[in-house]
Amino acid sequence: MGSRTTRKKKKTAAKKAAVNVQAEVKKETEVTAKEVQAEAEVKTVEIETKAKSEEPKDQSGRDISFVKRFERHFDELKWLYIELYENDSMFAELCDNLYRFYQERNKGLKELDKEREENPNWYKNNDLLGMMLYIDNFAGNMKGVQEKLDYLEKCNVNYIHLMPFLDTVEGRSDGGYAVADFRKVQEKLGTMDDLEELTAACHKKQMNVCMDFVMNHTSEDHEWAKRARQGDGEYMSRYFFFNNDTIPKMYEQTVPQVFPTTAPGNFTWLPDAGHFVMTSFYPYQWDLNYRNPRVFNEMMYNFLYLANKGIDIIRIDAVPYIWKELGTQCRNLKQVHTIVRMMRIISEIVCPSVLLLGEVVMEPEKVVPYFGTVEKPECHMLYNVTTMATTWHTVATRDVSLLKKQLDIVNGLPKEYVFLNYLRCHDDIGWGLDYGTLMTEGKGERSHKQYLNDYFQGYAGDSNSRGELYNADPISGDARFCATTASMCGIEKAGFEQDDAAMERAIRFDVTLHAYMFMQSGIPVLYSGDEIAQVNDYSYKEDYNKADDSRYIHRGKMNWENAAKIDNPETVEGRVFQGLDKLEEIRKSEKAFVSYADCWTVDTWDAGILGMGRYYDGDKIIGLFNFSEYDRIAWVNETDGIYEDILTGQIVQPVALNVPAYGFYYLKKIN
Repeated sequence: MGSRTTRKKKKTAAKKAAVNVQAEVKKETEVTAKEVQAEAEVKTVEIETKAKSEEPKDQSGRDISFVKRFERHFDELKWLYIELYENDSMFAELCDNLYRFYQERNKGLKELDKEREENPNWYKNNDLLGMMLYIDNFAGNMKGVQEKLDYLEKCNVNYIHLMPFLDTVEGRSDGGYAVADFRKVQEKLGTMDDLEELTAACHKKQMNVCMDFVMNHTSEDHEWAKRARQGDGEYMSRYFFFNNDTIPKMYEQTVPQVFPTTAPGNFTWLPDAGHFVMTSFYPYQWDLNYRNPRVFNEMMYNFLYLANKGIDIIRIDAVPYIWKELGTQCRNLKQVHTIVRMMRIISEIVCPSVLLLGEVVMEPEKVVPYFGTVEKPECHMLYNVTTMATTWHTVATRDVSLLKKQLDIVNGLPKEYVFLNYLRCHDDIGWGLDYGTLMTEGKGERSHKQYLNDYFQGYAGDSNSRGELYNADPISGDARFCATTASMCGIEKAGFEQDDAAMERAIRFDVTLHAYMFMQSGIPVLYSGDEIAQVNDYSYKEDYNKADDSRYIHRGKMNWENAAKIDNPETVEGRVFQGLDKLEEIRKSEKAFVSYADCWTVDTWDAGILGMGRYYDGDKIIGLFNFSEYDRIAWVNETDGIYEDILTGQIVQPVALNVPAYGFYYLKKIN
């Protein structure tokens, strides 16, 4: 009996176990089925998303968007290239590589390309404000800059120009403009990965990044130069090598010297190579030979490589110099414009979101051609160099007549032409003024340059400026000038003398000059440190590698201790920063400040007061700027309505208006 009961219990237990197993199997099967279904759904979504994100292809498997751009520009690009080089195989190589660089461009940049293609005038609005900065001086390295993006945002900056950061050799760098490797970052500043991380972080904050692309020359430490120095003919052909001085002497007869005192002549003898090499700038900067199509192709590959790192604006350094022709000045030759036009086409094919900024430090009639034409554009933007120099001439003379004439020239150009406006930058100030006009006023070129240099050093004309000469030539009497905006406005002098009244005037003048700059047609750019009124840094004289270059006087390290004072209106830093902040907000909020607004000068009938007007889509603003240390009357007669002082909200009638010493008005017509 017991045994039967036991067997029965075991049988029942086994039956229950079997049922349980079946249930578990069923449950697991159902779960597995659900998981499989879920996975299938996820994969379906992924496939659909991928299909949506992937570019449509043509029959050859190339992205349609690239093909359309390529086909749109192919005929002109081929015509220009073959006309210049007469080399079909090199052109074919270039075309193949254009698609390769397009493929290497990441998804985010391709999306940006499409966005800006649909809105090609995106940079012409009133919300773009730039800042030039040296990475090491500003924040140590690229990661440091990334950590300071919130500060730049607070400065209202959405376009940062990273001064030269590519690989160079300390002591032979020319401030980074002697590039030893176009695909390597200076080790002290970071890596290419750091650059990509920085540009990506900037894009998240709607910031644009600009860099210098040095086209005219390489460092003597570049791999090409090293091979050329060893006698490799293929690489020697990428530069200008001569085994005797016959042809170099012929060049010297017509080619001006860039640095007649610090680097005289345009050629350097290489004893180890037994050749002369063309060096327009410094002996360690070897001019590239763009007659060689290999040079053009390889430099375009470098250009596209850097664009693919997330660069939005590429500044073409020393662009007028890049083509050499015996018997000419080797400046602004027609082949230069062919090369720049090809660069523009190549960027529009591969990376249309990228802008070209031309550095053309010359008189206006030689600058403007680098815009190209409306139908066949070259550079998107150019520096307003002559206006900058004329501004400081106006500061020294208290006479706005020449500045007014210069602004009239700029305002008369097509609205498609966009200038970058600035008070100071990393470079010296060359006095490239309209001496034809000045001569009619009794101002000779040599004597006036002497006066300007004396004034800004603090030696003449009741000057409050402080600074130093650069590249002074005792024979010609020519020299350039170096200093920060704050030091040129008198902030350094007033601080040193502890003169509160003088400091009040200097701060007011500093803000007024920025207000005037914002009023110009184009895009304003600050130089790092100007937002906190940073003064000259004389410590460069203690550095062996910098002591001979006075430009380092305005390339000092960012004073973050002073930057911490920007919220305190009782400090110099706070007053300047908050003054600029107010101007920047006005510019962003008032549509009359767009780059394509109508701009003109206003007669004030007072030599010390500049009048400027802007109009767009029903909005009109009048600016009045006093360059004199005395209160003056602007004899204007704007009687077309009621005007409001934008800064104070007061109703102001712009008729015979008193403008305080070193002060200004922004007056908006309100009915």
